[in-house]
Amino acid sequence: MDRGVKNQLRTLSKENAEGVAQHLVMVAELLDVEPEAALAHAETAVRRAGRVPAARESLGLVAYRLGDWARALGEFRTVRRLSGSSHLLPLMVDCERALGRHDKALELAQSDEAANLAIDDRVELAIVVSGIRRDLGQLDAAVAGLSDLVKRINPNRPSAARLFYAYADAKLAAGDLEVARDWFARAADADHELTTDAAERLEELDGVDVTDLLGDEDEDSPEFYDVDADDDADDHDDDDAADDADADDADDADDADDADDADDADDEDADDEDDVDER
Repeated sequence: MDRGVKNQLRTLSKENAEGVAQHLVMVAELLDVEPEAALAHAETAVRRAGRVPAARESLGLVAYRLGDWARALGEFRTVRRLSGSSHLLPLMVDCERALGRHDKALELAQSDEAANLAIDDRVELAIVVSGIRRDLGQLDAAVAGLSDLVKRINPNRPSAARLFYAYADAKLAAGDLEVARDWFARAADADHELTTDAAERLEELDGVDVTDLLGDEDEDSPEFYDVDADDDADDHDDDDAADDADADDADDADDADDADDADDADDEDADDEDDVDER
């Protein structure tokens, strides 16, 4: 557990601090896989330690994950009031955006506290603001809000891949495909943790789609040879030939039976005539 969180829990009794710590650990483990279960742990942590910023932040993060924007925003505001930290400002702005309050979101993003954010938090805030500009149809502003950061950030920073990706996406929305492709490639190179789908977006721009290529070959290529289909056709031909042969044999057998019956009938008639002559 983070040292800062441990320091916050020292305000609780030892037994309560241990219990809250266990719930916070479970929130972290379940957040991305079972958010509903994570919510139960976060709510329990808040009931037991409502004035501990880490507990309120965990509940806010789960609510954010579940798309409960109003609740998440309320918890993030509480964290800021309890801790005096503005590190959750990007998420607060995003919640305002999700609630449809774009003007409020932009106002919050331009507040004094935004200027004092750490570099990775500033990147996240810039990405959110760029998205807001796109929501409002301000495509050039969406690009401009990221252009300075992409030039100055170290590609090895954790937030670099997301920044490059957002810039590429903004460029693509503005119609600059060539530059967009270049920045999607940079995002893919920087995304060591695979937090984005930059590689897939790059392939889309390059027109690489293995499934489509195979599909086109199957349907359109005159040289495509379907062995199974030919085998099936041969099997059907063999079956038809066999059926015809069986039918011919059956007809021959019927003709032979008819001939035998005719011979028997002739013999019987001959016997009757002999009987008459004897009489």
